[in-house]
Amino acid sequence: MKNIRILVLILCACFVSVAWGQQPAGKCINNWSEFHRTNMKRWNPCEKVLNVNNVGSLSLLWSYTTGTGGHVYSSPAVANGVVYIGSLDRNVYALRASTGALLWNHTTGNEVESSPAVANGVVYVGSLDHNVYALKAGTGALLWSYATGNWVESSPVVANGVVYVGSDDNNVYGLNASTGAKLWSYTTGGCVVSVPAVANGVVYVGSWDGNVYALNANTGTLLWSYDVGYPVYSSSPAVANGVVYVGLWDGSVYALKASTGTLLWSYVTSNSVYSSPAVANGAVYVGSLDNNVYALDASNGAELWSYDAAGVYSSPAVANGVVYVGSYFGNNVYALDAKTGKKLWSYTTNGSVESSPAVANGMVYVGSDDGNLYAFGLKKGRE
Repeated sequence: MKNIRILVLILCACFVSVAWGQQPAGKCINNWSEFHRTNMKRWNPCEKVLNVNNVGSLSLLWSYTTGTGGHVYSSPAVANGVVYIGSLDRNVYALRASTGALLWNHTTGNEVESSPAVANGVVYVGSLDHNVYALKAGTGALLWSYATGNWVESSPVVANGVVYVGSDDNNVYGLNASTGAKLWSYTTGGCVVSVPAVANGVVYVGSWDGNVYALNANTGTLLWSYDVGYPVYSSSPAVANGVVYVGLWDGSVYALKASTGTLLWSYVTSNSVYSSPAVANGAVYVGSLDNNVYALDASNGAELWSYDAAGVYSSPAVANGVVYVGSYFGNNVYALDAKTGKKLWSYTTNGSVESSPAVANGMVYVGSDDGNLYAFGLKKGRE
């Protein structure tokens, strides 16, 4: 699949939940309803079960095997006791979060690398058949689909009744969440594999044309762009405290002022950063193909710690003082102490872990290239 992705880079160069804003005030909802966990930071402040003291006792509670050729690059979404995941076997699956029992699956016309987003009883997901799908969360019934001009590797994000998603046709789209009608599109100079981040009425997204874009969420009008000089492959921006954090093909992590795109700081790793940053408690957590997971000071980019995880495509997830991340070459899922980087727990799958973990209600869900979705939790008596 990596060779195919390199080919797509060449082709692109030629081709030149309850939404976060709808979460009730004062109520912490312990779902992970889209790639960003609905807060643009890949951080779950509601998780109170798993912590640095008990995460070492995580056990495999169940796994679900998708179909033939069903590598699971997609990252899980968790909402209302159900886990949603895409597979390269062309299906989107809904599984009972507590047991892994299959509730439904919906077959698309091609592989599903996109991570589902769940909002208001609807599951939104992209497929390499060029479409964005809206499926009824309870049954998987098709509500609508929208055809773009190329693969949809990007994962949808839902905010204020709008679905935001990128396509390999070089566009970022704003679609009506109820009907799928196109509200606007913005054309970049390359494939948009990056997952949009939506904060304060602005859509932040990267493109293979080497730019990070800030677009008006209502109209798609360009507010600013920052030329990073290298493709933003699959790293999605994280937005926190007026700063946009993003990883780059050249191995850099950039911090840009959210209002203007001004560069605040950068940190250089030794290989490409496909991983999307997570931001929590003043630190930025991100993986690199130089094998390491990094913790950087969010204010200045100073390295706080690094951990050798044998190649990281996976995007970290943070919850209750623990960083969860997958390993590409080591086939592992890790839990690391967010303050020190110390390994607290790991589990070895039978394939690379490019999927990014979702953490909610004392459970950790993650996919593997071995075709399985794994669910880890504490057995009774270990809470």
